[in-house]
Amino acid sequence: MARPMKIAIVDDEQDMRQSISQWLALSGYDTETFPSAEDALGKLGADYPGIVITDIKMPGMDGMKFLRKLMGTDSALPVIMITGHGDVPMAVEAMRVGAFDFLEKPFNPDRMTELAKKAANARRLTLDNRALRRELSDGGQLMKKLIGASPVMERLREDILDLGQADGHVLIDGETGTGKTLVAHALHAVGSRAGKKFVLLSCGALEEEALSRRLFGPARADDAFLPAIEEARGGTLVLEDIEALSDTLQARLLGVINEQGTPAETRIVAISNLQEQDKTCEDALRSDLYYRLAALKITVPPLRQRGEDILTLFTRLSEQFAEEYGCEAPDVSAQEAAQLLQAPWPGNVRQLINVAERAVLQNRRGSGTIASLLMNDHEEMQPVMTTEGKPLKEYVEAFERMLIDNTMRRHKGSIASVMEELCLPRRTLNEKMAKYALQRSDYL
Repeated sequence: MARPMKIAIVDDEQDMRQSISQWLALSGYDTETFPSAEDALGKLGADYPGIVITDIKMPGMDGMKFLRKLMGTDSALPVIMITGHGDVPMAVEAMRVGAFDFLEKPFNPDRMTELAKKAANARRLTLDNRALRRELSDGGQLMKKLIGASPVMERLREDILDLGQADGHVLIDGETGTGKTLVAHALHAVGSRAGKKFVLLSCGALEEEALSRRLFGPARADDAFLPAIEEARGGTLVLEDIEALSDTLQARLLGVINEQGTPAETRIVAISNLQEQDKTCEDALRSDLYYRLAALKITVPPLRQRGEDILTLFTRLSEQFAEEYGCEAPDVSAQEAAQLLQAPWPGNVRQLINVAERAVLQNRRGSGTIASLLMNDHEEMQPVMTTEGKPLKEYVEAFERMLIDNTMRRHKGSIASVMEELCLPRRTLNEKMAKYALQRSDYL
């Protein structure tokens, strides 16, 4: 569950600090108090996980100097200023400098709580966006999100690393819900353009006129954006639903690609979501554009081809949702593991995410089964299984690996605890961990 937002309270009057702290603590905030701006500055660096409430009039460094110091460190840090009667002009100046808002003494505690809530929500959004930007610029972190030890996932990661270092345009295809946009992010993050612009545009989300303006320009005076071609210059432009481009826009895109020459100034990564069995991206695009985009190509594998990765993913997802909902993740029986492995997963990873979340919610209520979730998704499946059967040995091994992995994770790598719970001698456990490429160091 999310940690409570911090609130730093800065005031030279002890009674005021304590009363504000006690009131906000009752509202669920994690408060910390400082008698001076100088004391607070040592603790309030960039990415401080909270907000600041400070008096304006203080000995030594006053609130205005303190505010300017904070804005110089992190201009998005919400600072609520407390001002005495008659200091409103100073508070207005504080707002101009960057303060979030101000409270005039004597103030209503409920008004303070309301402002703190707004400031905390703004801060949480800022920090989440920063974390996302860091994650999307970190190739290593993105590659870790492409979970799985199956041959198709090993090959996908190798393709991303290889094509990431190349400089040509790329076509990514695959079924809906397989993670094609994540692959596009990873391609950008592991390549030479990692520090440059990454622009994502869905070609199927806009009408032709709006799409033409968003993609190529010219931008109107009231548009709050550069055309995507300009915005992504020097970096990567990702075009989702590339098949939605009209013939006219395809011709314009081809013209832009031809003008850039080699190496391309802006790398274009096209994502195709065609699902009709009798139609492909090659059918939907003019041939000269298709071959320019598909010079380098990645096909993201469907979930049903990823074998025991399905169990690994389900475990990770259910653990994440269990933490979010503050409950236990469901235990998976051998029968349920087989059902997860046999399911056809037409919605791929996106469907697995939904099933994992609902399984956690069911477990919290103490009712329901994984099989019922799969059947509710696709009532026509009788029974729930793929068209390709697997030897029993594969199902047994997949379940065994999942069981050892889950137990090691639960006991944080304690071999003795795992041996006791699974009734396995040390040598047998070591042999099975080696067989399934499970390393104790991964759980410590």
